[in-house]
Amino acid sequence: MSNGKPSLLPPNALAGIRLGISVSESPDLARLGLLESHFRMGLGEIARCVLVSGGQLAYGGHLQLAGYTSFLVQELERYSRRNRPLRVCLAWSEHRRMTLTALKAEKQRLGLYGEIVCLDADGAEADPATGRTETPPEPEDDAVLRRSLTGLRRYMTENTHGRILIGGKREGFQGDMPGLLEETLFAVERSQPIYLAGGFGGITLDIAVALGVDDGKWFPALPNALAMDGRIVNGMTQLVEAARTTGCKSLDNGLTPAENQRLAACHRPSEIAALVSLGLGRRFAAARPNG
Repeated sequence: MSNGKPSLLPPNALAGIRLGISVSESPDLARLGLLESHFRMGLGEIARCVLVSGGQLAYGGHLQLAGYTSFLVQELERYSRRNRPLRVCLAWSEHRRMTLTALKAEKQRLGLYGEIVCLDADGAEADPATGRTETPPEPEDDAVLRRSLTGLRRYMTENTHGRILIGGKREGFQGDMPGLLEETLFAVERSQPIYLAGGFGGITLDIAVALGVDDGKWFPALPNALAMDGRIVNGMTQLVEAARTTGCKSLDNGLTPAENQRLAACHRPSEIAALVSLGLGRRFAAARPNG
């Protein structure tokens, strides 16, 4: 990295590497003086540094047109990656709310850019037509919903080599804890490298502070802020304990502590891409797994 410009890895440097991308809306953009367009630029640069180096991305979300799945597909179109480098994982609760016709159409739309993997309520790959008709069935109860989201996140951890995080909700999440927090917890438990792009705030920054990557003193505090949701407090406690138990090997991500701190506080897309590329190159390019 030089002059704040991204030093991308050579083509195929990340061949055989699939990285989970953990992203959801950040509630902190306005107080940081940023817009959703800035946030998406950061996400786009993260995707680019993986895609142009031959890596693959995995994302667990939904298929709505304005969502991040569509945004990632647009990035694939920009860089002409037509070897299906994107894996979109749909939780049981997500694909069950779609008609089978709509689901088939989305698979066709994704085409050469990626694949859609549907999971059952426990996170195993499943035929989305099993046990239902064309019409979406009745919504699952809350217990099944939470189980299916946890199953999705375990599946993704088991089928990726590392994880990149950006943004993340603190409210309005459906599982036992925010998705990005649970995904980080599972990655730490498996000693996978994680990259915390915390400069856009959200739960990603909270994770960086909890793990001691950054102190967060640069982040503008809100007066009379509400106490953190108890589910988040519980999840952070589990995360810190997992990091202690594993020796926090998941932060063996190719970056030095100072570089990780910069990544946790930066909102400049080019610098985020440079740091992620630097870490990925050190961590993966020299010794890539075959699968």
